[in-house]
Amino acid sequence: LKDLESVKARLEGLALEIAAQVGEEGKLFGSVTSQHLAELLLQQGVEVERRKIVLAEPIKHVGEHTISVRLRNDVVASLKVTVIAAS
Repeated sequence: LKDLESVKARLEGLALEIAAQVGEEGKLFGSVTSQHLAELLLQQGVEVERRKIVLAEPIKHVGEHTISVRLRNDVVASLKVTVIAAS
C-alpha cells in the first residue's frame, strides 16, 4: 500500500502532453486511448497497465483532460493530460 501511495503521488505530479493530428474545431483524427496513455507513462518511468486507466471513452478533442488511474479499488490517482495539435 505504501508503494501504491508513492505511485499515486508520482502520477498526480505528472502533467502529460500528447500531440495529435487535429482537424476542424479541435477534433482529433483518431483518438487518444488508454494504450497511448500507458505508453506515455512508461516513457516517464511509471509502469501502469492500460486496463487500470479509466476512460469513459477515448479522448477526441484538443485540450486538458483529467484521467483517473485505478491502482487498486481504494487507491485512485488523477492524471492531467493535455492534448495539443501536432505541427
